[in-house]
Amino acid sequence: MVESTYTVKALDQSTWPAFAALVERNNGVFGGCWCMGFHPEGVGKGTTPALNRERKLGRVRAETAHAALVFDEDDCVGWCQFGVPDEVPRIKSRAAYEKGRTTSPDWRIACCFVGKGHRRRGAVTAALAGALDLIAGLGGGSVEGYPEDAGSVPAGFLYNGALSTYEKLGFIRDRKIGKHRWVVTRVVGPRS
Repeated sequence: MVESTYTVKALDQSTWPAFAALVERNNGVFGGCWCMGFHPEGVGKGTTPALNRERKLGRVRAETAHAALVFDEDDCVGWCQFGVPDEVPRIKSRAAYEKGRTTSPDWRIACCFVGKGHRRRGAVTAALAGALDLIAGLGGGSVEGYPEDAGSVPAGFLYNGALSTYEKLGFIRDRKIGKHRWVVTRVVGPRS
């Protein structure tokens, strides 16, 4: 594994152009999702890549989209999307998730993405660590993620991230909600 020195910045209007450039370099990500799949609007029937882009930009302007963007110099190479449950309510394996739920998290890690040519170089770890730092800056709280066992899914489809990455950053397994998918949790203290 080749480690790079990355910097992490929050997704906002000033970083939107770099985020948009990464998405555009990667064909809109997963068929034009523009990282909207976990927001209430969702993606799929009735949406287009252009509409998803417009909606994402609207959320960024309204400050209802959160992500830790990973930069290699001036180039955005990946991200970790997070938000409060109302901001990112759509999660995979929802029925299994609800069946075993006893509490609601303060924050959810919705998805992670790293562009082609930058995978397996620590960018997802930097993105997830950056998201936790941004959450700390927003007051902290309980955080949930929904990763998969990395050996079960091709790396390009690990949009929730790998279980081992979460565990490396202090998350603990709460419960299994799919054949290879877990709910993992961690409490993040507020930044002092």
